[in-house]
Parts: sequence; C-alpha cells; structure tokens
Amino acid sequence: MKLGVIGLGNMATAMTGGIIKAGLFAPADITGSDASAAQRKTAADKLGIGTCEDNEETVRNSDYVIIAVKPQVYADVLPQIKSSMNGQVIISIAPGKTISYLQDSLAEGAKIVRLMPNTPALVGEGCTGVCGNDRVSDEEFDFVLKMLSGFGKAYEVKESQMDAVVAVSGSSPAYVFMLIDAMADGAVAEGLDRATAIKMASQAVLGSAKMVLETGEHPAKLKDMVCSPQGTTIDAVAVLEEAGFRGAVIDAMRACAEKSRKI
Repeated sequence: MKLGVIGLGNMATAMTGGIIKAGLFAPADITGSDASAAQRKTAADKLGIGTCEDNEETVRNSDYVIIAVKPQVYADVLPQIKSSMNGQVIISIAPGKTISYLQDSLAEGAKIVRLMPNTPALVGEGCTGVCGNDRVSDEEFDFVLKMLSGFGKAYEVKESQMDAVVAVSGSSPAYVFMLIDAMADGAVAEGLDRATAIKMASQAVLGSAKMVLETGEHPAKLKDMVCSPQGTTIDAVAVLEEAGFRGAVIDAMRACAEKSRKI
C-alpha cells in the first residue's frame, strides 16, 4: 500500500511523520510532491520519503492521497490530478472545501475523506475532525482514523459540523497561545521572570486540559473546585467574567466558523 502527499509544508510533514512513526507506512512507500524544491528537500531529509514535483505522479502511485495545499491552490491542483485517479482515497485538509466541492472537481466516484487537523500535530498532540463520503468503505475510513492517531486524536463528525471543528480545534491553538502569553505577561508584571512565567503558564494549561480529559468532569465543575470561598481564584474569575471573557471566546469562535463557511 502506498501513500501520496501533495504539499509538503509543516502540517503535511507533521502528519506524515506521525503516520511513519505509527508504522502504517514505511518511508519508502510514501511519495510527496511540492512545487518548492526547498520543501521537497526538507521533507526528504527529515522523513526519508520519495519526493517529486509532479502531483499527477504522486496520485498515480498511491492508494491514499493527502492534499495538504492551501485552500486557494485547490482550483489549480484538483484538475491536475483528476485524470490520474483510479480508486484512491483522497484526503483533504482544507477548511471550507466541502465534500460536494471536491466531488465536483475530481473524477466521478471519487472516494473522499475531509479532515480538519490542527498545529499541535507538530508535537504529536493534534486534534482532528473527520468525515467522508459514501464511496469510502468502513475499512478505508477506519484506516484513515488509524493514520490520524499517529499524530494525536481523531473524532468522526458530520460534515455540517466541520466549521465548528475549525473554530474549536483547527484555529483554537491561536486562542490558547494568546492566553498563555497574557498569563505570562501578568506574572511578569507581578515580578516573575519571563522564561519561568511562560513555562508555568504553559504547564498550567497542559495540566488543566489533562484534568478535563482524564477525569471526565465538566470544566465548570473543575473550575468550581479551584474557587475556594473568599479565595484568590474567585476574585480572578470575577474579573474575567466582568471583562466578558467567555462571551469573547464564543464570539471569536462564531467569527472563525463563519469565515470557514465563506472560504
């Protein structure tokens, strides 16, 4: 079985590295294509995969194909590979590019899986929403889920939910980075050095997320556990509530999902 990857940027190389690490494909069974010679060399050196400039060649020689180019490049790439398709499972990671759009742009009867990964895949902690069309068999879909498990967690969702996935997962690392940065600024203002402040804020976010996942408790309950009567935390929470913290996050996610719908 062979894997093809069209576009060899950071996300594609993170995904491919995780798939190799999971033992689902050997580097010798993977071909990646990219218009950039520098990107091809980086991928070949880092992952040990074969590379080429020709997207059609990548598709012809593959059973599963990950399309990892920017959404605005799809209009150029999809017509290139259409004539080379022969039953491959096409895996798209572009926000806003629906299964219907992909079906209309590719060969008739195309097997399509649509993903929304996020950048923590770079450190093996990605979160990916997945859906597919009815041409993809259960066995093929399960294999795609195994591929995704190589660089994090994968969750099957309805396609109608993919814009929400973009907001809560695909784009959300940016919100979390902003939170960590702001927490570190606050600690620096209180006298802590910058390096220690960033490490402590990051570990606090990591540990809190792990508590939600491993305890299964609702985040609100875990928040209440930290808020002792007349304690320090409830005063901080009161300030965040007064500033509209939760409402701002919800509004930001709505804006993100709306932009995804319009791409």
